[in-house]
Amino acid sequence: MLCRLGGRWLRPALQLGVRVPPLAPTSTGGIKHSALPAWALASVSAVGSGGPGSWYEALATSAPVQGAEEVLLGVHTATGLPWWACIGLTTVALRGAVTLPLAAYQHYILAKVENLQPEIKNIARHLNQEIAIRANQLKWSKRAARLTYLKNMRRLVSELYVRDNCHPFKATVLVWIQFPMWIFMSIALRNFSTGATHSEAGFSVQEQLANDGILWFRDLTALDSTWILPISVGVINLLIVEIFALQKTGMSRFQTYITYFVRAVSVLMIPVAATVPSSIVLYWLCSSFMGLSQNLLLRSPRFRRLCRIPLTKSDSDTPYKDLFAAFYAKFISRT
Repeated sequence: MLCRLGGRWLRPALQLGVRVPPLAPTSTGGIKHSALPAWALASVSAVGSGGPGSWYEALATSAPVQGAEEVLLGVHTATGLPWWACIGLTTVALRGAVTLPLAAYQHYILAKVENLQPEIKNIARHLNQEIAIRANQLKWSKRAARLTYLKNMRRLVSELYVRDNCHPFKATVLVWIQFPMWIFMSIALRNFSTGATHSEAGFSVQEQLANDGILWFRDLTALDSTWILPISVGVINLLIVEIFALQKTGMSRFQTYITYFVRAVSVLMIPVAATVPSSIVLYWLCSSFMGLSQNLLLRSPRFRRLCRIPLTKSDSDTPYKDLFAAFYAKFISRT
């Protein structure tokens, strides 16, 4: 018996009598007083004394971290800008050249997956009917019928993903690129701030960072005693989480747990950011701000058309107005 599923005739495997399967180094760098607390320098010293087998030493001297250091030094040498501006410029360039295209690709994949949902529901309905018929004929148990349904449903959905070249795993490429890049840049700036790296001209980068800050954080090797930078990082990260949560209606229990987890991480980032050099926190702040801007940009219908992201049922012609209305209803009108 042939079954018409999703606009095409299929011969389910169960029709053929399918068997149901069983279920960093310390260095004062010539600076007379340490800009970092004693515990921070002690921890770096302990890492450095761990020998070549130390995992942090291996990471801090790895090729990706050295590449991040070369990028930062190259921008500083090419532009002649102070270090606070170089950190911001490098962050904007990397986020714009690397993560923005990957984020657009992520939205492209997710849009195609969303557009497949009606077809998937149709397949599920027809397959469920046929499973019920076969289970009645062959006297299958409920467990056997359920396992057969799940096995065939996974196969059919996988075929749809292959057909439209939109497997959801492809949407995770952004995470696999962005997170390591964030780690390598952070460690590179830590190396600079602790005096572990020197510029090619022989000048200590640590000394340059100590004098190339701006506003209240003049010394980029020191902690931000005002907590303005750490709190700003936490607030922007929370805004990113809330924008994601507001655009999702009817989140699953798993998505709800993930949202709460990311909220908690955003809050915990505040005390963590208060214990690292201002150069690192400045990078985190610039990266988070670019992430927020990126999220807002990818809601623009014009930009989505430019990136050839398919239209979906959930798209809005007035995304920013809708976002403000949802934000107002959730956080302001209740007060």
